[in-house]
Amino acid sequence: MLVLEKLGVHFPQGYLFEECSAQVNQGDRIGLVGKNGAGKSTLLRLIAQTEKPTDGQIHRQKGLEVGFLTQDIVIDTTQSVFDYLFFSNEQLNHLRKHIDEINKQLTTREDYESESYLELLNDLNATNDLFNIHDGFQWEEKIASVLDGLGFRKDDFEKPLNSFSGGWKMRAELAKILVNRPNLLLLDEPTNHLDIVSIQWLENYLTKFEGAVVVISHDRLFLDNVTNRTWEISFGKILDFPYAYSKYKELRSEELERLAEAKKQQDKEIKHTQELIDKFRAKKNKAAFAQSLIKKLDRTERIELESDIVAKMNIFFPLNVQPGKWVLEMEHLGKSYGSRTLFKDISITVGRGEKIALLGPNGVGKSTLFKCLTKEIDFEGKVEYGHNVKITYFAQDQAERLNKNLSVYETVDLVASGDVRKDLRSILGAFLFSGEDIDKKVGVLSGGERTRLALCQLLLSPSNVLILDEPTNHLDIQSKQVLKKALLQYEGTFLIVSHDREFLDGLTNRIWDIENQTLKIHHFGVYEYLQRKLSMEPASAKTEIKPVQKTVEEPVAKTHSNEERKELKRKKNQLQNKVKQHEERVQELEKEVKVLEDQLATMDFSDSAKTTPVLKAFEEVKSKLDYYSDLWMEAAEELESIQD
Repeated sequence: MLVLEKLGVHFPQGYLFEECSAQVNQGDRIGLVGKNGAGKSTLLRLIAQTEKPTDGQIHRQKGLEVGFLTQDIVIDTTQSVFDYLFFSNEQLNHLRKHIDEINKQLTTREDYESESYLELLNDLNATNDLFNIHDGFQWEEKIASVLDGLGFRKDDFEKPLNSFSGGWKMRAELAKILVNRPNLLLLDEPTNHLDIVSIQWLENYLTKFEGAVVVISHDRLFLDNVTNRTWEISFGKILDFPYAYSKYKELRSEELERLAEAKKQQDKEIKHTQELIDKFRAKKNKAAFAQSLIKKLDRTERIELESDIVAKMNIFFPLNVQPGKWVLEMEHLGKSYGSRTLFKDISITVGRGEKIALLGPNGVGKSTLFKCLTKEIDFEGKVEYGHNVKITYFAQDQAERLNKNLSVYETVDLVASGDVRKDLRSILGAFLFSGEDIDKKVGVLSGGERTRLALCQLLLSPSNVLILDEPTNHLDIQSKQVLKKALLQYEGTFLIVSHDREFLDGLTNRIWDIENQTLKIHHFGVYEYLQRKLSMEPASAKTEIKPVQKTVEEPVAKTHSNEERKELKRKKNQLQNKVKQHEERVQELEKEVKVLEDQLATMDFSDSAKTTPVLKAFEEVKSKLDYYSDLWMEAAEELESIQD
């Protein structure tokens, strides 16, 4: 589909990459990885032909259609979200316009038997066939399905696109690309503004996509589930591995270990050769020998290694003082903006040592709930803190809140107090700010560097309750692993919003889910939460908006023979018995769940020996309840269908 031939990009400071050759084949799903600044986004822009290479060429298959999602989308249109997608396909627009023109002509003419009229009809049939081949009659349904999958609600479809935030505009742009189904998808951080359910939907979509994909992402699980190849940009070269991210990382680590040993040996030989050169260079009878050694040294291809300094980060969040048995209490908590209610009547107590993930689609009020808990905004009801509670809050825009005019050192010096101020340089070093880096202004730092600096501030604010809103944004895969390790070792309580499933897996013991203006508590892991959430999604796409008009045949009344009526009656009796049995079992299990929920509500979760058996029993009963609820629903629906 695409061939990169001896590609090179030269900047004033030197080559970003040079002599790079690679190819993209049908069905390839390539994860593009490399350090920040290695040139990943630049490579995508070259493939998309929005930038030109300094050297080399990019050969495209004839008729190749490319869809390119960039990080710096600018959309300023009064078109509705739906219309932005609806009119995005030029070929369908042209066919639709041609069909309208023919229909207008047909309504004004009466020469039904003339040759030109028949030609017009033939033209209409041919255009309709072409419109059908390009899925024109399913176009609106496809648009609604993709918008639904990416988290847009029905009432969002007709809103002007310029009324949405940057994150939602990015979703609309991604939807436009996906619905047009190009041969090659170039996606630069597509999961950055997606919620956890939308990420799962996008994964499913891409695994069924028939074209090729090249994607940049810091979501390890997303790369593992979507890709089958990995390109690493290292020292200006493209290294090609026929594996998804985790397998590539494992093999690459082994390869780097071998290279490190080879480099150690090479460095030893180079040092020895240099010593010989220095020794014999001044001696006349050995000068020729010294020159041959110099030439040998010049010909030596030096082994270069990229050190994974992020993996060496070692951070921990200190506990301020031990709080009481409960740290947070909400009573009838609610928040509305005008006529729109985000949540209401939430009454929950958070115990000491709880690790909670707050999940749910974007826009349901997760960040707002955290702002209520930290009392940053007004709200209905009450929020009370327990004895000795000290909260540290990491806002979603914490990295952007940093003063851009201060240096890295000045930024942490602002919040540091006491003896810890003597160790600020060492602490900054743990967050990969060393040497001259600490004198850099915040304004010149990358998104990942700013996030690391904001986390460093967090470290210097000792607490016993952390409230973290999207702390993994802009962090690379290695940095997220370091943060996860620090949170696993944290002895206090934390509440966290993140859409990174691997990051959340094994990190929390409770999930809060904002749904239908209330807060639901789940006692299982993120993967089971997702599985249940996706299984609850309606099977049909949102097709109510601008439906395709089709003629519907009137149903023909059915008649049944005596035998058929007897069989129908027997089946009804069987289903009625099934419905009754399952309903009784559901009621019994609901009572058991209620008893266990009441028990859990009064327990101290810092004592895992007592809580673990109760949690296990709760999960088992909850699973049974879900199973029998499904059986009851199936039987009830089947009974209803034969009674109609």
